Amino acid sequence: MADETLFELLHMEMVSHVFDHVEEDEEDHGKHTRVLEGMGFRVGQGLIERLTKDSPSFKDDLEVMKFVCKDLWTILFNKQIDNLRTNHQGTYVLQDNRFMLLTQLSSSKQYLEEAPKFLPYTCGLVKGALSNLGINCTVSAEVAVMPACKFQVVISRT
Repeated sequence: MADETLFELLHMEMVSHVFDHVEEDEEDHGKHTRVLEGMGFRVGQGLIERLTKDSPSFKDDLEVMKFVCKDLWTILFNKQIDNLRTNHQGTYVLQDNRFMLLTQLSSSKQYLEEAPKFLPYTCGLVKGALSNLGINCTVSAEVAVMPACKFQVVISRT
């Protein structure tokens, strides 16, 4: 429980620090979002390396995504993803109905417009983990209702 609280506080402080000097300029906002994604990317790479060092390799993308939804998410947020959907063409939607990094923010619409600032780090974590497993992708997130969050992973086929 203490680890969870420390992680939440660290995450809030990182977001606060990165967005502290943001104007209403869209370019600045994008720059700061990329900084948080980059931090998460590096952590995701290192974490997945440690988690899979003794594991057999995955046979396909779906198996990798199931690992992310069950094992990685459990290590990061003490619960599995609530729902995984795919179109079987390289797009996956991971839904967390009580995303830990948003539950402390609010469970009402009051801070809905602030919620996107708390998502880039996790997008970077997922992208870094998948990158280290050989999957090139883009990861985005959206919040329609607090504290639920949907992460969309689109795998690049190159």
